[in-house]
Amino acid sequence: MTETDFLSLTPLLIITIAPVVIMLIISIYRKYEIIFGFSLVSLLTAFVSLFIVQPLLPHRIDHLMVFDLYSLFFLGIIFFSAFLIMLLSHDYFKHLEGFREEYFIILFTATLGASLLAVANHFIIFFLGFELLSISLYILIAFQKKKDYPLEAGIKYLILASVSSAFLLFGMALIYTALGTMGFQGIADAISKMGVASPILVIGFGMMMVGIGFKLALAPFHMWTSDVYQGAPAPVSGYIATVSKGGVMAVFIRFFFDIKGFSNQDFFIVISAIAIFSMFVGNLLAIRQQNLKRLLGYSSIANMGYLIIILLIGNNDGARAAIFYMLSYFVTVIGAFGVISLLSTKNREAEKIEDFKGLFWKRPWIAIVLTLSLLSLAGIPLTAGFIAKFYVIFEGVKSGLMLLVFSMIINSVIGLYYYIRVIAVMFSTGEETTKLPSLSIIGNVALTMISISILILGVYPGWLIDMIMKLVAL
Repeated sequence: MTETDFLSLTPLLIITIAPVVIMLIISIYRKYEIIFGFSLVSLLTAFVSLFIVQPLLPHRIDHLMVFDLYSLFFLGIIFFSAFLIMLLSHDYFKHLEGFREEYFIILFTATLGASLLAVANHFIIFFLGFELLSISLYILIAFQKKKDYPLEAGIKYLILASVSSAFLLFGMALIYTALGTMGFQGIADAISKMGVASPILVIGFGMMMVGIGFKLALAPFHMWTSDVYQGAPAPVSGYIATVSKGGVMAVFIRFFFDIKGFSNQDFFIVISAIAIFSMFVGNLLAIRQQNLKRLLGYSSIANMGYLIIILLIGNNDGARAAIFYMLSYFVTVIGAFGVISLLSTKNREAEKIEDFKGLFWKRPWIAIVLTLSLLSLAGIPLTAGFIAKFYVIFEGVKSGLMLLVFSMIINSVIGLYYYIRVIAVMFSTGEETTKLPSLSIIGNVALTMISISILILGVYPGWLIDMIMKLVAL
């Protein structure tokens, strides 16, 4: 390994070393606040190291990993989202019984898996990151082992994720059989020389799509979403909805663009059908939900449907719109799950919509943050979600994807109904049946960061769009 290789790996090395150090600290002195502080510092250090790596780009490591501005930007999104999740996890896990420090170890291993996906340029790193992320999520979902729902959700996710991993691995094996290579660029070159795709290659890509579709919760591979979102601890549900999907989406976009999947008619039809199906399934199932975590789970299905429209645009503008959409969506969803985390106690999860009745009159600041998050998810002007959806629609219209654009507009109107329903409950009057926990300084800091991010991206998004245009190219 050369010096440049080592320096390029610095962000990943920090994320790898951090859980090892935490294990050593725990073996000597178990203190929740110390582990929490060290975890925050480690994530911040990893984020800062991205700026140190930037002058070395682009750089490839043995055709396995590629460090360029695209992967660096995704690593920044992953680290920033994980940092917000960690802030919101402090109060949630602080009052739980038993060992809590191990949560941060698993959170780092999951983040490492997502980071490997962001830099993957080969099936080996793709699958390694995919499995590391999946196995970590099994543990995070079932972390509250004394409760029934987390264990049930963890087992469901374990079974279904194992099946999806088998599909992904088998698909990779078939593609290797047909083409004799596992590097993304090698696969692209081999496909361009083939002319007509063989049946083995088509089946291989189809099986890979099943595995990726499961992880992104795209319909019809979405069956696990609502149960896992409801059963997992609130910060973990937020992590699944953001960091987990961000890593998979990063490698999916890179691979799809490398093989020029947007120029293949079969790919175009399949992706279009999955996008439209995901939009309608996610939004229609969310309408009748009385559980906010399940509602957000179904909403995530629809949002992933909006997002994969970008794949069919087939140029850098589409990739940039996807990245802006993901960043806006991540901040917004973390805000929604963050409110649930901060209002939950060790005995009960604040997940039913009726739990938020009259919240504005009891905790106005928290209610405002949740309202801002829901309005952003609905795509209301002056929020990040509006700019993100407008960007996607603009690029879709420019590329002539009118059916997908109209489907997105119709489903955005449908989604507006159930988001407004939750907001109406918060601003209604009602008797206080449960005592709400007080908001800590760390919780206030996290909610403030999220609110400012939503508003800045909604009111003044130009600086970020310009940055993405300068940095990201595929």
